[in-house]
Amino acid sequence: MKRIFYSLILLVLLAVGSLAGYGYFLGDTATAQYVQDISPQNGSEQVLRGAYLARAGNCMGCHTPRGGQAYAGGRVIQSEFGNFISPNITPDATTGIGRWSADDFWRALHNGKSKDGSLLYPAFPYANYTHVTRADSDALFAYLKTLTAVAKANQPHDLRFPYSQRSLLAFWRALYFRPAVYQADQQHLAEWNRGAYLVNGLGHCSACHSSRNALGANGGSQDLSGGELAMINWYAPSLVDQEEASLAHWQAAQVQALLKTGISQNTAVSGAMAEVVSGSLQYLSDTDIRAMSNYLQTLPQVTKATADMLDKTLQGPVVGKEEMARIMVQGASLYKTHCSDCHGADGRGAAAIYPALKGNQTLQMQHVANPVRLILAGGFPPATAGNPRPYGMPPFGPVLSDGEVALVLSYVRNAWGNQAGVVTAAEVNRYRTAPLD
Repeated sequence: MKRIFYSLILLVLLAVGSLAGYGYFLGDTATAQYVQDISPQNGSEQVLRGAYLARAGNCMGCHTPRGGQAYAGGRVIQSEFGNFISPNITPDATTGIGRWSADDFWRALHNGKSKDGSLLYPAFPYANYTHVTRADSDALFAYLKTLTAVAKANQPHDLRFPYSQRSLLAFWRALYFRPAVYQADQQHLAEWNRGAYLVNGLGHCSACHSSRNALGANGGSQDLSGGELAMINWYAPSLVDQEEASLAHWQAAQVQALLKTGISQNTAVSGAMAEVVSGSLQYLSDTDIRAMSNYLQTLPQVTKATADMLDKTLQGPVVGKEEMARIMVQGASLYKTHCSDCHGADGRGAAAIYPALKGNQTLQMQHVANPVRLILAGGFPPATAGNPRPYGMPPFGPVLSDGEVALVLSYVRNAWGNQAGVVTAAEVNRYRTAPLD
């Protein structure tokens, strides 16, 4: 019996070791083979292209702390596992990537490994960047090498056990990561494929617009089903759910305006998405914005039939007719006092200035984090070349109680033909003290 027991233990250990080894060496052979096929490009053109691609990937957004030096690292990225702290990617030889080669950089993007072979945490979205072509990787690296070198030591991540054990990433990779350069879908035209490449690769949209399991993995680079942004209490809506932020039925020009300027005729971006538009999307060419719009508008859609699958706690409490009537009367009074001057008595807003509330799908989502936060803390759409002086919303947190915010939000979610659950004071209170970013 002991021999059988020890044999089973040995088999388990071998299986675990094989899984870890598979996760660690995943993609190394393919990477080495692919590196050999790269031809050099014109230096100046390559740097200019790299600068553009850095904007497309919003690299500065994560690798630059507020008020800090560009690309020198140190921005804290909060998560349920602890705090990730972005590294210095300026060409400083000691603290940055000054001693890296183009092959080292490609390996980091494509395969999630640092120059010294250590595994990178997927907070660096290499599950998306693996789709970036080697030519684009080389261009990005060429651009980063032209930046001013900043001598700034990298800080270690502040993660809870066992997530602080980097070696365990080998198992995560074996389960959830597969390196693969983007392959064009021959059933679609070049514009659609360009959009897919940007959205799923450099744009890493799924890093926010998807839910995560207990180990921080989502459904892949094409998963745009929506998800909560851990620790900062914003919700990145689904881009495929007709009851959330699906773009399928929008006019293409309005989708493009929203991506490029942060505002369209009837709505505007806010929160984390405002930062993406400000730091990244506004700088993309009209051609690439059209490509992204094309791709996003043709994604397979989720229908209302899936609504019952959502957590019932997100649908709000069930109230009787009399209680609902009271909420609508009191909410209407608050709306008239605080909101109607900008958004109109009819909830139609002002085109490209104040977002419409009538028919606003984002407002009627079962997830209420975003409208609650906007009412409490206010906010501005991003200042962009196409909308340099955006109209903002003042904070009402100091003016309205949790109960009053719940009343006015419940009102606008059910006025003018809107249909959504009521909001409670307890839900509002959850976001009153939430961090701003």
